[in-house]
Amino acid sequence: MDIELTKKEFSHEIAACREVFAKKTRDYGTSWRILRLPSLTDQIFIKANRIRSVEESGENRVGEDLRDEFVAMVNYSVIALIQNAMGLDGKLELDEAEALDLYDKHLGQTVALMLDKNHDYGEAWRMMRISSMVDLILMKLRRIKQIEDNDGRTLISEGVEGGYMDIINYSLFCLIRMTEETESKK
Repeated sequence: MDIELTKKEFSHEIAACREVFAKKTRDYGTSWRILRLPSLTDQIFIKANRIRSVEESGENRVGEDLRDEFVAMVNYSVIALIQNAMGLDGKLELDEAEALDLYDKHLGQTVALMLDKNHDYGEAWRMMRISSMVDLILMKLRRIKQIEDNDGRTLISEGVEGGYMDIINYSLFCLIRMTEETESKK
């Protein structure tokens, strides 16, 4: 297990996701602040479901790169973590620096979780199929939807935060695996 390699790969993929988030923040501001958590969950579901549909059919009619869908799932999940922490009663407009600070804060907590889990699980994700990780993302989304339908009440589970964090980490794992597969074909 090479944790330094994992950190380097994560940093590379996170930088790409953050760049997209920053550019979209410049284009649209923080218009996402209006979204409720169930809307964000549904947006992530749309992305994960598209990936699965393309995987199963082998056909990509829209032609957009599936990497973009994983990046979107990372960014929408970070937005969900921000929304969950801030609530909808706070200010809707954040300046770019504040939005990026919040992005970095929540992504930093998520990476810390990944490092702890990665230590305990021995980088098992490196031996998993991307399609299996997509299935796990879809399962996490179903769990989040159930918690949302229960008004956030849980008996034993960690709540929506853990689900969003897991979606971010699985999406980053998939991006790393996709990069590895592309490089191995060269």
